[in-house]
Amino acid sequence: MRRVMLCFVLLAGAALMTIPNPTPAAQKPPAPVKEDVVFDKLFKAWLAEEFENHPLFATQQGNHEHDDQLDDLSPAARTRDIDRARTWLARLPKSLERDELPRSVQIDLDIWMANLNYAVWSAENDNRFVYDPRVYGEYISDGVFLLFTQSTLPRERNVQNAAKRITHIPKVIAAAKASLKNPPKELTQVAIKRNLGAIAFFEKEIYTVSGETPGSEPLASPCRAAVKALQDYQTFLETELLAKSKGEWRLGKEKFSKKLELELDAGLNADAVLKLAEDEADRVEREMWYVSKQLFAKLFPGVPVPADDPVGRRAAIQAVLAELGKDHGKPGDLVSDARKTVAKIKTFITEKKILTLPDPDTCKIVEMPEFQRGFSLAYLNPAPPLDPKADSLYAVAPPPADWSPERVEALLREYNSAMLQVLTIHEAYPGHYVQLAYSNRNPSLVRKVLSSGTFAEGWAVYTEQMMLDQGYGDGDLSLRLHQLKFYQRAVINAILDHKMHCDNLADADAKKLLMERGFQTEAEAVGKISRAKQSSTQLSTYFVGRTAFYKLRQEVQRSRGDRFDLAKFHESVLSHGTLPVKYLTELVK
Repeated sequence: MRRVMLCFVLLAGAALMTIPNPTPAAQKPPAPVKEDVVFDKLFKAWLAEEFENHPLFATQQGNHEHDDQLDDLSPAARTRDIDRARTWLARLPKSLERDELPRSVQIDLDIWMANLNYAVWSAENDNRFVYDPRVYGEYISDGVFLLFTQSTLPRERNVQNAAKRITHIPKVIAAAKASLKNPPKELTQVAIKRNLGAIAFFEKEIYTVSGETPGSEPLASPCRAAVKALQDYQTFLETELLAKSKGEWRLGKEKFSKKLELELDAGLNADAVLKLAEDEADRVEREMWYVSKQLFAKLFPGVPVPADDPVGRRAAIQAVLAELGKDHGKPGDLVSDARKTVAKIKTFITEKKILTLPDPDTCKIVEMPEFQRGFSLAYLNPAPPLDPKADSLYAVAPPPADWSPERVEALLREYNSAMLQVLTIHEAYPGHYVQLAYSNRNPSLVRKVLSSGTFAEGWAVYTEQMMLDQGYGDGDLSLRLHQLKFYQRAVINAILDHKMHCDNLADADAKKLLMERGFQTEAEAVGKISRAKQSSTQLSTYFVGRTAFYKLRQEVQRSRGDRFDLAKFHESVLSHGTLPVKYLTELVK
């Protein structure tokens, strides 16, 4: 009763006052939702869909919610994938006011839209699930291997997830049988070799990488079932599929040009890339000649230097490289020899203030698994962007056991002691490993999961020359010549990529190009031709990306003059994430 009376008195008093009553807080208009917040929610919603429908992609990105599942690769599921991509392409312009977004988010939106467009175009014009049997092997083997090598979850949890994921392998094989129509013979042959590696992995190697006792549960039962399914798949590959593998691996000029534009996203068309590469190949060859002249007399005392014409210059370069190639290790030491290059390179980077190295260092140098071989000698598999504390793997492939002694020797001469140092610079320090470790720090989720291969490869190639220019190797001419050869290979890659897919370049002419202009051994040339048939446009990313980084470096250094700081420049370049190189000029000033 007293509380009621008190309220009445207060209200009566308030009625006599002339001060207006303020609008209650609940009646204030809600603050407008910022466009970048809308974008963030949209991208996370799309990513959640992708992770749910593509568990391997989720694992690769460091999301472990679906590690016990594997993708549905059936034709119907793939159709749904592309329908979702088209839906998102239509939805985004209606859901966002692009002009209201901060510039950094506009870039992220453009990257996302470009990725969706590329996915739709690929499904309609370059569908790997129809013509490339290798793609199914990536799900079968990599999907399990990654759980044990690049996950920070407890080992026991990874084992349980792997055991469940392995049970889905028969479905992947069924999808392969239902989808593959008329693949190129070259791709089926590689798939046959890799599938044998997959069988060996699930029979034995999985217990080593998982730390489990051979033949123990929970892996034993699903592995036995997987091996049986893979053996049946092997029969399918060797008999049924190989017999009808008469498809064309060449894309043709129209498709190649469009795919290159989508892959590079660098503002260059196919003809422009080819012209730049051909001009650069001539320039690099002249540099190789200048270095070879200085080495020739030391290696071949009393022998006249060949004539200064195209034939003579190439003869001199080839002779010098052949002699230097004798300085190599043993076949079984290729991985350990790569490890030995690391300490010296890291010390140089720190002392010369090239950039700040990642700390802690989570890069491990490992032997490449059998089921991943047949494409390149080495690769860097970085820590997943959403699980950045996981290990990065710098994998090196020793010569296969079935190679002849002559072929093994050719490989070792190609990857001699000097070339191994250049390779480690490219793949690890300060190349791929360092760049991708920096990239994982960038707050943009888009740039973490939709990274640019042109940026990644371009940075790695740029660092090779940069390191030697800053004094690595103390002026060792052998090291410089091999760095130039490694770069020339990147330049020739772009020429080979274009000519094999657009100009019907024959294998014999391709081998001549690689051996005479690229100074590669016959075995290396044969391997590169095989790679060009197995992929398209990726071989061009090295040269185009390096060109962008080198050009940017010159422009920034000239503009800053005496204020130019190499480490700060490198760290600034890497701080923006792995994004298309066309944005670098506006971001790094």
